[in-house]
Amino acid sequence: MNHLNAITAQMDAYQLDALCVTSEPGEYYAVGVKGEGLVLVTRQGCHYFTDSRYIELAQNTVANAAVTMVTPQQDHLALASQVLAHHALKRVGIEEQYLTVERWQKMQAAFPEGTELVPAGKLVTELRGSKTEEELAIMQKAQDITDQVFDEICDFLRPGVTESEVAAQLTYLQMKHGAEGNSFPPIVASGANGSMPHAIPGPKPIQTGEFVTMDFGCIYAGYCSDMTRTVAVGQPGDDMRRVYDAVLEAQLTGIATAKAGVPGCDVHNAAWDVLKKYGYGDYFGHGFGHSLGIEIHESPNANRSNIKPLPKGVVISAEPGVYLPGKFGVRIEDVLYLTETGNTILTHAPKQLIIL
Repeated sequence: MNHLNAITAQMDAYQLDALCVTSEPGEYYAVGVKGEGLVLVTRQGCHYFTDSRYIELAQNTVANAAVTMVTPQQDHLALASQVLAHHALKRVGIEEQYLTVERWQKMQAAFPEGTELVPAGKLVTELRGSKTEEELAIMQKAQDITDQVFDEICDFLRPGVTESEVAAQLTYLQMKHGAEGNSFPPIVASGANGSMPHAIPGPKPIQTGEFVTMDFGCIYAGYCSDMTRTVAVGQPGDDMRRVYDAVLEAQLTGIATAKAGVPGCDVHNAAWDVLKKYGYGDYFGHGFGHSLGIEIHESPNANRSNIKPLPKGVVISAEPGVYLPGKFGVRIEDVLYLTETGNTILTHAPKQLIIL
């Protein structure tokens, strides 16, 4: 995976002489390596600086860039500074949203006198927002793993099993099926814990008659999957069924609205209007969905505050929920790939209420 040409092509829009990529997501997007390195993109050529732990991997992986190992005498910034000085490059873009003040100060001190550090973080993040066919294929594989794990975890769920045990099993199954690891710590919430959208799994045992909400995903070839399903262990009450049906209708309505060119807020509001109709609008506090890719949470988002049209090729989650404090919660989540005519759902696990 290498996007150096795409990054270079966008530098004119920011009037940059060079772009200094230092974040792990940006590094992976640019050269396909997570090596705690620095990517320097210039029109005169691209460079990747990393240390001895990753140099062999970089030499075998990185294309279209000169790979150089840092030393105690010459760190990443010193090597980048030499390139900037050699080509007299002055306007250097930085990923400001990932930089600490300390790192920014070190850049200023290390780079040649007269270097202007230009905030240009959106150059990479906006490119990352629209997935290529290669990226989409990888994300589909990641989602396929998650689908398979959901099918298998349903056989594991039973009264007496704790939330922590379910979370551990989700992690094991994802790695068993080829994942590099979790895309985030699994959320497993049963009974009244389900009213906390990001509940932390604990020692609570699952009991008969409860909902169990599981939000989990994996990393495959550097890209994330994400899904949420809420299942019933034993027969649910009528109020539980009503909420589940409302959330599912809201999710399907939001999905039907989601396509490239539609503002993120319109997608969110389509789902929220359904929940409001059933009296649950006040219990849906988060956004309908977020983008994902190399990171589990990327931009743009399908939430109430995003008035911008969603771009073609973005991958977003579709995850409305209702959370009734002290009672239970329901969330249903798929992952969508947006096109100009609609969307493709990457998640294939069933969404009708499963009663175990």
